[in-house]
Amino acid sequence: MSFCSIDLDQLHASLHYLHVSELKMNCENLNLSEKGKKIVLINRILHFLKTGEKINLSRYPAISMSKGQNNPTLGALMFKGTYKNDLKTRLFFKEIIGQHFHFTAFGIDWLESRWMEGNPPTYKEFADMWSKEYEFRKTYGSAPKVEWAYINFVKKYLNENPYVPRHKISSEWETERMWHKDLVDRFVKECLTEGNVRVL
Repeated sequence: MSFCSIDLDQLHASLHYLHVSELKMNCENLNLSEKGKKIVLINRILHFLKTGEKINLSRYPAISMSKGQNNPTLGALMFKGTYKNDLKTRLFFKEIIGQHFHFTAFGIDWLESRWMEGNPPTYKEFADMWSKEYEFRKTYGSAPKVEWAYINFVKKYLNENPYVPRHKISSEWETERMWHKDLVDRFVKECLTEGNVRVL
């Protein structure tokens, strides 16, 4: 059975423009759980539309979870529930990466992604990723996060229209937001109408 065709990167970006209530409505239409924060709802919808499979209500797969002690070594796995942004971990990474190491949002985002995939990394994998990303950002800067849809829109709009009044920004934002909402709604409706989503 084939799935609806769409640019999944575009769908991923567009879902971030929706309000939580709108995401929950899409979950209801797809017979998915409506529980969880915005990012959880988005991942649940994306996973279902991509694979036809429902993500368990638990946010993280069991393979990513642990309640053991935090004992960082290069070959040890970084489990959700064990890993901590504490002094012990910071000193460990400073020793193997360098004194410039510090806890960063991109590091946490990467860990969250690996945990959600059920693929917890080793401390060495994290150190390698962090070092490469740090050097890249020193040279090229950081890319805006897709989660910051409103902030990114306002920043870009003001760069192009520096003297626009605030009410105009709000109006243009809502127009942009509705365009993305319509895209998501059309795709979900198409999938449901054509029966291209398997309900497992």
